[in-house]
Amino acid sequence: MTGVYDPLLVALSIVTAVIASFVALDMATRVVAAAGSPVRTALWLACGALAMGTGIWAMHFVGMLAFSLPIALAYDVPVTLASLAVAALSSALALHTIARPSRGRRRLLIAGTLMGLGIACMHYLGMEAM
Repeated sequence: MTGVYDPLLVALSIVTAVIASFVALDMATRVVAAAGSPVRTALWLACGALAMGTGIWAMHFVGMLAFSLPIALAYDVPVTLASLAVAALSSALALHTIARPSRGRRRLLIAGTLMGLGIACMHYLGMEAM
C-alpha cells in the first residue's frame, strides 16, 4: 500500500506550526506579565493553553490529513477530542510551570518534558482515533 502526500496540506501544517509557536510565545509572556493578578494570570493561562494546544493539535492533524492512503479512513470523534484535550492540558501545565516566579534550568526541563509527553500522548491518541 503506497501513500501520497499533498504538498499544499504539508505546507499548511508547517504554517500552522509557525503561527501556533508565535502565539504560544506571546501567551507565555502575557502569563508571566500578569503574575501580580491571580485572575489575569488564570485567564491568560487558559487562553494560552487553548491557543497553544489547539495549534499543536491542528498542525498534527493537518499533517495527518496530508497523507492519503488508497483506503477509506475515518476518525473516532470522542478519541479525537480527547487528543485535543491532552494537547491543551499539557500546554497549560507547561505554561504554568514556566510562569512561576523562580525560573531556571530545572523548570525549563520540567516544562519541556511535560510538553513532550503531552505531544506524544496527543499523537498516539490521534493515531488511535483513525
